Amino acid sequence: MNAKQLLLSLACVLATLTINAQDDPAKRPSPPAEAKATVGGKTITIKYSKPSVKGREIFGKLVPYDKVWRTGANETTTIEFSDDVTLEGKPVAKGRYALFTIPTEKDWTIIINKGIKWGAFTYKQDEDVLRVNVPAKKSAKFAEQMAIDISPKGVVSINWADAQADFTVK
Repeated sequence: MNAKQLLLSLACVLATLTINAQDDPAKRPSPPAEAKATVGGKTITIKYSKPSVKGREIFGKLVPYDKVWRTGANETTTIEFSDDVTLEGKPVAKGRYALFTIPTEKDWTIIINKGIKWGAFTYKQDEDVLRVNVPAKKSAKFAEQMAIDISPKGVVSINWADAQADFTVK
């Protein structure tokens, strides 16, 4: 094999490795994450991608106020209930749904929706299963990367930058 063939072969190998690395969700700039908890014998699972602040102004700018947001990055964030639950006191049937939000400065609209697609680009309000408003608050500590947590009491907390929104599932 001459030097030209060796360089061409090496370039092909590097290109293949680069392409495969981009296919690995864990290596994305907004890696996948999962929040899971069992509350009152019912399992709640939220799958999302974790975007980072990276010095940007998040709410009101990157994530516009008063617009449907996919609540994360990449694929639509999903929430799954192993049994029928209540979310902020309103019934939701067992199943897997899209979790969208509409952030504002004062409150967030939490949306449970039947349409699990890519992002919020094809969101349809007529596919909403539930909408509830919860207060927006300043988080206790700055979150460079978005995080969703579920407490043992069923409080789901969405934290990113200096913002936080909580809702309760029972």
